[in-house]
Amino acid sequence: MPEPTSVSSRRSLLFGAAAAVTAGGLLTACTSNEPSDKSDDGSKAADQPVADSKPGKQVTIGFAGPQADHGWLNAINDNAKERAKKYSDVTLEATEGSNDTAAQIGQVETLINKKVDVLVVLPADGKALTQVGLKAMRAGIPVVNLDRIFDTPQAYRCWIGGDNYGMGLSAGNYIGEKLKDKKNAKVVELAGLDNLELTKQRSQGFDDALKNYPNIKKVARQAADFTVESGQAKMSQLLQAQKNFDALWNHDDDQGVGALRAIEQAGRDDFLMVGGAGARSAFDAIKSGRGVLKATVLYPPTMAASAIDLARALGQGKGIGGMAEFEIPAHVTLYSAVVDESNIDKYMSTGFK
Repeated sequence: MPEPTSVSSRRSLLFGAAAAVTAGGLLTACTSNEPSDKSDDGSKAADQPVADSKPGKQVTIGFAGPQADHGWLNAINDNAKERAKKYSDVTLEATEGSNDTAAQIGQVETLINKKVDVLVVLPADGKALTQVGLKAMRAGIPVVNLDRIFDTPQAYRCWIGGDNYGMGLSAGNYIGEKLKDKKNAKVVELAGLDNLELTKQRSQGFDDALKNYPNIKKVARQAADFTVESGQAKMSQLLQAQKNFDALWNHDDDQGVGALRAIEQAGRDDFLMVGGAGARSAFDAIKSGRGVLKATVLYPPTMAASAIDLARALGQGKGIGGMAEFEIPAHVTLYSAVVDESNIDKYMSTGFK
């Protein structure tokens, strides 16, 4: 079933990865087997020192990204474009983002006809764009499949994306550690769209983590749809139904803006909240130390900058610095780090608007 074109459809089923590389490690050592002479300064991926910045073979990268109708999606496009500018040997051919599968197929076919060296594609729908991914690969154009995965690995050379199950696991473990000494602790969950596999994966990871804390019980779960409006409405329902609980996990920082409005309107401050994705608004709230939002679990849009690094490496026939193999991995799964008051300064500038 193709994903809908709403903001809630921005990510799809993520399969198990053959290789796991953290965002920071990939960004600082992606396009060469030579060490970088600059260190990670914690800034957004586009501003990180690029590895092997000495000009090499000229590479034209075709980029087909999403329609920027959500903060995370807009950050995907920005990270890809800004990263490409860091390389004097990279030319980026970017299409106008689209959530319409037919339109995006046409855009990718145009890039194939232009004979770009490498393609980076975040498909509006992985299943629907599988055939055009296969077409590119058969034409000798390697494809970096970004986040929403194609139906077959034959349609891409490398997949890079986030870890939805890992998001839930990280959120559950963080909350578990905060409440491990509290008897009969109660938690609630503000999920995303239940018809999306990613939502099920995030909830499953959360539930699996809570199994390690027998003193904690999940007493309510409400599904929203990744918008501010839905977050506010569904959070209001949760607050009315649950007069007492100790922690909330919200799957998405954009819908979290609405959730925080509902919490403020209700005058509630008797629980801690953990968000998801890594929006700047969430980082600002965590940094302030005021309010219930104490942490957020990353689903980093910096993956788009890393996809450009990987595409350049493919175009130049290089591997990843720090790894013994001459080729880049087939799969790169980014780690779902927790950002709270202890490390907020490191991540602040990665937050998307």
